[in-house]
Amino acid sequence: MKHPEFPLSDALIYLNHAAVAPWPKRTGAAVIKFAEQNTGYGSHFYPDWLNKEAELRNQLQALLNAPSADDIALVKNTSEALSFVAYGLAWQLGDNIVSSNEEFPSNRLPWESLVDQGVAFRQADLNSADSPEDALFALVDANTRLLTISSIQFASGLRMDLERIGEFCKRRGILFCIDAIQSLGAVQFDVQAYQADFVMADGHKWMFGPEGLGVFYTTPEARDKLKLTQYGWHMMKDTHNYENKPWDVHPTARRFECGSPNMLGIHAFSASLSLLLETGMAAVEALVIEKSDYLREAVDSDGRLLLLSAKQNRLQSGIVVFKHRMLANGALYQYLQDNGVVCALRGGGIRFSPHFYNTVEEIDRALALIAALG
Repeated sequence: MKHPEFPLSDALIYLNHAAVAPWPKRTGAAVIKFAEQNTGYGSHFYPDWLNKEAELRNQLQALLNAPSADDIALVKNTSEALSFVAYGLAWQLGDNIVSSNEEFPSNRLPWESLVDQGVAFRQADLNSADSPEDALFALVDANTRLLTISSIQFASGLRMDLERIGEFCKRRGILFCIDAIQSLGAVQFDVQAYQADFVMADGHKWMFGPEGLGVFYTTPEARDKLKLTQYGWHMMKDTHNYENKPWDVHPTARRFECGSPNMLGIHAFSASLSLLLETGMAAVEALVIEKSDYLREAVDSDGRLLLLSAKQNRLQSGIVVFKHRMLANGALYQYLQDNGVVCALRGGGIRFSPHFYNTVEEIDRALALIAALG
């Protein structure tokens, strides 16, 4: 039975939330309402829109378990926030950054671009030690300034032990940066438990938000270490005093928001997060893991398929990657797309990423399509 918030076409089985998710019904309605207000009244309702912006910050604070909404900046995307960190820190010749060799380009390119400043980017093979965390720790030395990692790897579904990494970094005085795009909205997340200095994520994957709007979390101590790289009216302390001379930088995370807010995106993102928070992230995570476990076991028991995602006994994610033993990945992917199974070609195979509202019946239908190939 379909979830009432996701009236997707009967022609589709949507298993691609690790890429771009469909909007909930309430999000579409929020966008329509905003458009009608803007079309009929211009900026007359701007005070209400500012209240919605504040509400979104509070929702994101709850989702991340941030100490304060003042720690939340609304940014364009994950890449922008990572670049704020990469080009905000005062690097010294000989510094190094530790990460993994499985990162999405967003969490690789900004760090690699620092080579001209004499900063080395070290990429751990997460399969080279007793645990992925140990593989990271093995590359840390006295010159390591920052450790940056995806909370869940996009191409394998590997989920990191963020509490363990955070404790390691804290003991050694290393800054800890988390690309959380494959976690937020799918599993519970706690920046305080992880002792994270920087966390960032786009809204358009597991959080059901629009593209072009994301979250950037910083602790007060960590954000004071970042030199600002963008300037504009919105990042002033006295934001709406347009004549203020001289001016001060906003004391909160809003210092990273240099210009006018994405009000359309704010209304959409807030509506989407309301569904996750109403459902409760504990319940959302349990359902995501239940679906991915079911899928993982079904793939592993089918002799025609090879499970590429690890059979994790530790931390589970919503990403399952597999391939057909006889068919090429590209051919299988195109066949699934042609038959309405929305998925991705990632990690050397086919990536399915079901969300909490997906049903076991949908997963069975997708697998039956593959079985029909023989």
